[in-house]
Amino acid sequence: MRRNILNKLLIVFCIAAVFGCKAKKQVIVRKADSVAVKPTINPALAKLEAIRSKQVTFNTFSGRAKTKLNIDGKSNDVTLNIRIQQGKKIWVSITALLGIEVARALITPDSILVVNRIQSVYLRKPFSFIHTYAGKQANFQTVESLLVGNAIKELLNENGKVETSASGNTTINGNLQSLVYNLLVGPDMKVTKTSFANAAARQSLQVTNSQFIEAEGRIVPSQINILSNVQSNSVQAELQYNRTEFNRALEFPFSIPGGFEPAN
Repeated sequence: MRRNILNKLLIVFCIAAVFGCKAKKQVIVRKADSVAVKPTINPALAKLEAIRSKQVTFNTFSGRAKTKLNIDGKSNDVTLNIRIQQGKKIWVSITALLGIEVARALITPDSILVVNRIQSVYLRKPFSFIHTYAGKQANFQTVESLLVGNAIKELLNENGKVETSASGNTTINGNLQSLVYNLLVGPDMKVTKTSFANAAARQSLQVTNSQFIEAEGRIVPSQINILSNVQSNSVQAELQYNRTEFNRALEFPFSIPGGFEPAN
């Protein structure tokens, strides 16, 4: 892998990287049960409230996924290890063949740190650097939501257009500061697709959750497809989780080795 590929991968993965989980003992959810929506004068507001009630709550999350990556037409198979302390930090480690770590990242609400062990370089940026890939609307909570399959809070607003089909699926469309978004939610109020597009900046991001499982009492996505396009650059990731855990004591080790140089 080249230097810029690893750095791109970590940034885009942490933006996108929606998802959830597969526990050691898992139950595949084959058919979702519909969630009753309380009668109200405004059905759209009731639907938004029902979606909010089904969000995954946690203090810490950890997961491991075998991942097929395609970055600008170049494909790689890696394993991603993710740890989250809600509201404080997201830690990502990428390992290649034989379990050798090739890169590590630590994201906080204020900063992004990436170590590329293949090229002996590091990247240190403010969190706003992520806006290059995801738009200025993205914040730390946006990344957290995508990583556990939750709906992004800012998209569940009264200004969006809420429509429910005969099959029970709900779509929410709107515009958030020049960012066009589309949210698809199943009858069980779990997010199945999140899409963003900014035509002027030539940016788009689509995250699809194709299968759900029960993990420690939580219904979360297990198979995730992420597609990001920024101008002429593209990243696609197909993830299959083989381990997830919630609310365990976690460590977030991160340091920049001596002799590593700043990345370009």
